[in-house]
Amino acid sequence: MAAIPTATPFLSGGSTRGAQRLRQPGGLLLCGGSSSRQVVVAAAGAAKKSWLPGVKGGGNFVDPEWLDGSLPGDYGFDPLGLGKDPAFLKWYREAELIHGRWAMAAVVGIFVGQAWSGIPWFKAGADPGAIAPFSFGSLLGTQLLLMGWVESKRWVDFFNPESQSVEWATPWSRTSENFANATGEQGYPGGKFFDPLGLAGTIQNGQYIPDAEKLERLKLAEIKHARIAMLAMLIFYFEAGQGKTPLGALGL
Repeated sequence: MAAIPTATPFLSGGSTRGAQRLRQPGGLLLCGGSSSRQVVVAAAGAAKKSWLPGVKGGGNFVDPEWLDGSLPGDYGFDPLGLGKDPAFLKWYREAELIHGRWAMAAVVGIFVGQAWSGIPWFKAGADPGAIAPFSFGSLLGTQLLLMGWVESKRWVDFFNPESQSVEWATPWSRTSENFANATGEQGYPGGKFFDPLGLAGTIQNGQYIPDAEKLERLKLAEIKHARIAMLAMLIFYFEAGQGKTPLGALGL
């Protein structure tokens, strides 16, 4: 914090109404009063975090200038410079979020599925005792067909936000109301359908009201768990290549 003398009426208040407070875009707070005739400058933003906190210097490899710490979980890790272009950075964050969510669901499904049936996750779809056994080709074709349609809709919505929130279903479904982006942020739709428990907001009189503080905290927690889940899935793939499973590696 620093006090900077000034005689400018605008900054110092210029009247007996008390101190004036001006919030600057860079996180600076200017406070002035007619009695003190000075400006108090204080940094309000949190320090930028680093993925190598003990290393000083290193240029853009350690501290990329295009990553300012504003994204949840941003620790300045971009050694290949993939996020130099703001448009690409936005898309890569969307891709990381979606892949992370699928990985979290997959990790839970792998553990629960094997614990319940005793069948390795990479053999479950072709098991003769399964209710609806499928070949790998059938599974792949079904996934490409169904997920391809969903991902194409998401792709369009990414470049044209809320363009997919239309009454494409039955009139009683109120699609535009229930599936519209309630938070205004890409990748975090919220609302009664995507946040039915009200973890990042509240539902009042049938309307979803997002809570910015809760949302930011959950966004950080989600991306951390998503990254751990993606690393876990990578390990599961290596284990499956050797005919092993996560539970088997633990001796269970």
